[in-house]
Amino acid sequence: MPYIVSLDFSSGVRVVCELVDEPELEKLLESSPFEAEAERWGDEVYFELPVKLGLKGERTLMEVGEVAYWPDGNCLCIFFGPTPISKDERPVAYSKVKPLGRVVEGLNRLKEVSDGELIRVSIKKR
Repeated sequence: MPYIVSLDFSSGVRVVCELVDEPELEKLLESSPFEAEAERWGDEVYFELPVKLGLKGERTLMEVGEVAYWPDGNCLCIFFGPTPISKDERPVAYSKVKPLGRVVEGLNRLKEVSDGELIRVSIKKR
């Protein structure tokens, strides 16, 4: 996967994600690094992006560790367990998201992240 996203939370948590080769992600690469505010929704952390991506949502049923773009909120979402609308242990997005990749480091630390934490987001091409 050609994009590496490093998320450094103000609490000291560090998460690294690998994202697929998606041309729309060049917009994020050009905006990197940037800061965002973390939001929690069950076992999902999401944050608003500085640029709008032209991607459409595809599905709501996710896997633990998946990273996706949420078009309705212009956010990047990281799923690490059930969300408030899950029927079992699998995460379910609030509305359709576009899967983009996976967490490769720090997944087990996402439970430590709180609403409102500052995130420094760095993106690079592999």
